[in-house]
Order: sequence, then structure tokens, then C-alpha cells
Amino acid sequence: MSQHARSIRSALAAVLLLLALSTPAQAAGSLRAAFSLSGNVGTYTVTNAGTATVTGWTITFEVPSGVAVTTGEHGTVSQSGTSVTVTPAYYINSLAPGRSTYPYSPTVRFSSPTTPTSCRIDDGNCDGSAETPPSAPTGLRTTVKTTRTITLAWNAATPGSLPVVGYQVYRGTTLVASPPTTTASVTGLTPNTDYSFTVVTLDRKGTKSAPSAPLTVRTNNPSDDTQAPSVPGNFRSTAADSGSISLAWNASADNTGVVAYDVYQGSTLVLTVTTTTARVTGLAPSTRYTFTVRARDGYDNTSAASAAVTASTSDIVSGYAKVAYFVQWGIYGRQYFVRNLQTSGAAAKLTHVLYAFQNIDPVNLTCLSGVTKATSANPQDPNQGDGAGDAEADYSRPVAASQSVDGVADTGWETLRGNFNQLKKLKALNPNLKVLVSLGGWTYSKYFSDVAATDASRKKFVSSCVDTWIKGNIRPYGGAGGPGTAAGIFDGIDIDWEWPGSPDGHPGNHWSPNDKNNLTSLLAEFRAQLDAHGATTGKRYELQAFTPADPAKVTAGWDVGKIFQYLDVANVQGYDFHGSGSDNSWEPNRTGHQGNLYPDADDPYPVKFSAETAINAYTNAGVNPRKLTLGLAFYGRGWQGVGNGGKNGEWQTATGGAPGQFPEETGTRGYGNLVAGVPGCTVHHDEAAVATYCYTGNQWWTFDDPWSIERKTAWIRQRGLLGAMAWEMSGDPGQLMTAVDTGLR
Repeated sequence: MSQHARSIRSALAAVLLLLALSTPAQAAGSLRAAFSLSGNVGTYTVTNAGTATVTGWTITFEVPSGVAVTTGEHGTVSQSGTSVTVTPAYYINSLAPGRSTYPYSPTVRFSSPTTPTSCRIDDGNCDGSAETPPSAPTGLRTTVKTTRTITLAWNAATPGSLPVVGYQVYRGTTLVASPPTTTASVTGLTPNTDYSFTVVTLDRKGTKSAPSAPLTVRTNNPSDDTQAPSVPGNFRSTAADSGSISLAWNASADNTGVVAYDVYQGSTLVLTVTTTTARVTGLAPSTRYTFTVRARDGYDNTSAASAAVTASTSDIVSGYAKVAYFVQWGIYGRQYFVRNLQTSGAAAKLTHVLYAFQNIDPVNLTCLSGVTKATSANPQDPNQGDGAGDAEADYSRPVAASQSVDGVADTGWETLRGNFNQLKKLKALNPNLKVLVSLGGWTYSKYFSDVAATDASRKKFVSSCVDTWIKGNIRPYGGAGGPGTAAGIFDGIDIDWEWPGSPDGHPGNHWSPNDKNNLTSLLAEFRAQLDAHGATTGKRYELQAFTPADPAKVTAGWDVGKIFQYLDVANVQGYDFHGSGSDNSWEPNRTGHQGNLYPDADDPYPVKFSAETAINAYTNAGVNPRKLTLGLAFYGRGWQGVGNGGKNGEWQTATGGAPGQFPEETGTRGYGNLVAGVPGCTVHHDEAAVATYCYTGNQWWTFDDPWSIERKTAWIRQRGLLGAMAWEMSGDPGQLMTAVDTGLR
């Protein structure tokens, strides 16, 4: 090591020791950032002028339009439009009183020499100057008034030290509206009455401007006009996507003027607009809706309804959906990484990846993050999944170059590592791929009944899930995580509740006869909150669910006449019809197909399961087939001690589960491991039931292979389903997803 390298390392060690000995504390406004420019490189030297250590600071500033800012030394840069954020390197992330970042001050590179403006640090101005409040709104005026409503508008205020985030509208001294934009409607007023309004501006810290000049407005007198507007004509649908329908109509006539149009879905008012077009959002894909529109004047006289228009939202995909689960724990014994999705070519074939699984906090009844705790080893333990999770795999574990999607290793200091960072990289390479986070699963479904039980519990749970997985506010763990660090990874949420309204889930699962109705309300809450967040990001977030094959479980827990108002797609279980169970529970003493397409006449069980029967449980109840995918098994279930019976072991007695891929997974092997790891397992195809199995003379295994997938995808096309879903990708050496892709083109 050179003397120069030794001196840098010694100085850095001294900085780290000083920071380690300091007691971290937040002291907003105590940091100062001095800027200097050399060519196109800018340096911010940060000093702590306060009396307490400051940890976790950032610098934000503005640059002219067209100037690009990139990372220099001792920090990282992110840019959104003209706004730039500089995050310091870990070794200067804490500053003790009187200390500065020199000689490790963060630098940035500009595409052309630039002096930034609006510099902020530690929630204060970089130069320590006093904060300037925003200006008062000007030009307060009335744009629409009726007998009970007054709509106001005003000119945008000038920001002070901080950006303007919204306005407050006062009627006298009473706050009546808090709009983010320069318009607001005040409702519930008394006809023929004077009201005085003022408006103030709010900045990001809640600092208020002086009030605007007051405006006095009198509501209309209904006795002044009793004539209704004419009926809107030529009502029509002009466009649709998977979550909205656009409508248009010809203007109505009125003696005093039309001030609004009310759009109805059936008998429900869904939208009020002041123009002759409307876009109704928050709709479900692949669904027909009927609308009418009525005109209204300023005296609240309303026209008769227009002619009805029926229109359909589009599917969530064009063509066919190809959905597959990626399991969080696959990176361990299976050695299946997010990278494998890319190198195998699967990512280019898939439309959706479902990341399994995330848990429910057993105490707070919220979405759980920031925990690494294994489940108990006993699959019959009723508390097996309580508090379990794997933040290490999700976002804390540094990924080596050989396991990374782009071949670039984590340094170990990033705030987002592990599978989540790899999913971001995967999406960057495959921009049409959507990734959803899956909640629940067999082991983590215990508390779904509790979170769905009341309106308050639903709102609390859904809010926490949107905050954690969609907004990306994952809890800090192992030096990773924190506010917004997982934003943009997940394009929606997948609900894997196994099973509502049924005692047949994991031992210890909570359930209730009310689960069926509560599940519908839970899905409605998810749809509402996802749409509300989507309104702020300009993006529609998907809501999917894993749903049962057993018609009895469908009846007990899933109100199929209602849930598809909120669900984008149900991924219907097309496997696990029969199996031995990892602990030789379930059906250890008889073989049986786990994913046959059609009922098997030789099936000795009283309920003869099949994929066709599963799908019919939904379509016979009126569900649009384009809301359904059929599940495929990328793994096998097996028995041992199986006699031939003249049927190569099909439907024969057994002594228990066959040795699995892993010691704890008796009776289960991934497809690739099965075909390579069970010597002498001769493959047979049941043409009538469309089921694949193999038999060694002792072991009998049931699974999907390219032959069965070819036939199942043809059936999916023939039935008009949305596509296929696979559990799960670590079992596929490449042939199965290729077969799905070939069959669903």
C-alpha cells in the first residue's frame, strides 16, 4: 500500500472514530453548506454550526432546465427534472458539532458550469438565512356558483424558501378546503346568502402566507330560475384502458347557463365536470359499465338523463398474461436469483412477476417489513409464521457480481440491496415487466381474517401495505431501507389469503364465517387506496389474488359476483389437487394427479378435482374469463412405496411422501431437480385427463411438463382466459416457461 493510500485511510478512520463517539441527534437547521465551482464540478463543504450531532442529512437544490447533474465524489446524486438531491457517503453521513466534511466534501458534476439555486440542507437554507414565507394568493374570484355551491379560483402564489404544496380556503374564520391546486369548491351553503372567503398559501413546512384579499359572494336564489337545462345529446364513449373509460357529449342549453354535468354509473353519481368530456377512473379491467349524464344549471335545476352508453374497459394485457412467482427464499438452497430470470430468458417472456411472500405483523396487524426471523421448523406449529420475515434477502443482503442482474456487485453500503435492488435492475432491462408483492401464502395467512374484520382494521392494514410496498417506506434493517428506498419496485399487490371462510388453511389460521364479506371489503379498500396513491403518481397499480381450485372454498370465501369490481385478475390454483405433504400429512397413502386438466374417470376420491372444474367455478358464476389465469405447477409432488397396479402407479396406494429436493420438503421437487434427480422415473402422459406423471417402480411423481403445458395453453386460448400463472420459477430449467410462451403467443 502506498503512503498516500495509508494517509487517506488513516484520515478516514479518524473521521469514522469521531462520528462513532458522537451521540447522534437531529438538530434541524444547524448545518451549513458552502458551494464552490471549478469548471463543471461543484463542491459542497458542509459544517455543523449547532451543538448536537446531525445524522442522515441531504442537500437539495435547483438547476436550470436542461442541465444534467451526475455523481461526483463522497456522495450520490439523484435528479428529477430541475430538482437535485445529494446524499452523502456513509463516512460523512454524521457530523459532530463544529465538524465539517472537508476533505471529503461531496462533489457533483454538471453538464455545463452551473451555480445552483434554492439550496436546502438539514431542513434549512444552506447559508443559514431566515426562511421566507410564500406570497399571498392574488386574483381570488368566483368561477361557478349555484344555490348551494361556490367554486373559487386564484392565481398561483410565489414560493418563499420552500416549495408551495397547497392552499387553505377560509369562509370567515372557518377552514373549509385544503386544495393542492388553485381552485376549490365549497359546498353545503345556504341559498341566497352572502359568504366571505380568503385563501392562504402553504409551503412544505406548513408555513402560511398572509391571507388574500377577501371576496364576498352571494349564492343563487332558487326562485329566480326554475327551468331545467336540455338533455345532453350524442352521449358516447371515446376511449378506454384497463382502469378508465372516457366519455363525451354535446353541450346542453339553458336559459341561465349550464354550470356542470353529473355523470352516473347506473344510479350512482361518479363524477361532476364543467366541460362536455369526462374520464371515469378506478374501474376494473375487462368489465362492462353503463353510464348516463345530466346537465345542471346554477340554480340546481337538473336535466333528464341522457341516453345510456355501455362501454368496456380493456384487459390488463394485450394478448395473454404470463404470470410467475419468484420466491424470496429461492436464493438460498435453490440458488435461484433474480439474475436467473434474466439469464434464462424468462423475464422477456413474462408479463408479471409475483414476489412471494410478505407477512402480517401479529401485534400491530399491519404489513411487516424490517424483520429477519425464520419460521419454526414444525409445519404443524400454529404459530409457525408469527413475526417471520426476511429483510436480509429482501433488501439488506449485498449481492455479488456473479448473482447480479447486470453483473455489478453491491458494495454493502447501498440503502437498497438484495432481491429488491435486483428487481429494480430487472425492470430496467425489461420495461414492460410488472412486479407485484405477494402478501400471505400458506404460512403467512394467519392474520388476514383479523385485518379484514372491521372498516378501521382494513383501512389501517391497507394504508400500511401501500406505505410499505408501493410508496417504498420499508423499515431500516442492516443499514438498508428507510423512507422511499423501495419506491418504484412494485407495480401492485397480490393477495394470497389461504383460505377465507375455511378452517382448511395452515394450522392455527384465524378464520370467520364473515371472511367472505370482509374479503370483498378488504379488496375494495385496497382498490380505493391504490387508486388514491395512483392519482398522485399518474400510474395505475394492479390488484391480483391467488384463488382456490376447490369450488367449496370458492363458495365459502370468495364472492365472485362482487370481488372482480376490485380485482384485476384472479390467478386460479391449477395444482395441488393431490399430494403427500412435507410432513406426510394430507394424502400420504394414495397417489393422485396434482394438476390434471380434465376430471379423471379413475379418480377414486369423492371430489374429482381438475383445472377445468376450478375455472368453471368462476365462469359458471358469470366471471369474465379475461379476469382469470390458470395456475401451472413448475414442481412435482411424489410418493414412495407405490405399486404398479397395472397403471404405472396412477391412483395406487403408497407408504408416504417420496424423498424431496430438500430434507424438509418431503414429497416435493422442482421440475428441473425432478427430471434430473429421480433416476429411472419413466414419464407417462394421461391423454384423457391431460396429466403428466413418472414412475420408477417405487416412486410416483405428478407434475407439469412441456407436453401438458402445450395442451393447457391451447385450452386457455380456447376458453378465452387471460393467461397462465406458474408456481414457481426456481423449478424451471427453462423448458417450461418456453412452453408457456410458445403456447400463449
